Amino acid sequence: MPKAFIMLNTDMGKERIILEKLRKTPQVNKAHYVYGVYDLVVEVEADTMDALKQSIFKEIRNLEGVRSTLTMVALE
Repeated sequence: MPKAFIMLNTDMGKERIILEKLRKTPQVNKAHYVYGVYDLVVEVEADTMDALKQSIFKEIRNLEGVRSTLTMVALE
């Protein structure tokens, strides 16, 4: 199963709302607050690479309050 780790920058004050929405997304395995350059880190997994891409583009990057993302697709 394809897996990716996504780091998100959010609008200030939107972190909790976005985190709650991410945790309700079926393809999201884990979602955490982090300190540093990024606000949230998310682990996403899907049955196919196409399903993974759709989840990232439609369900994560389009969330209101998400300013930017950095996606790393896991190799193993």
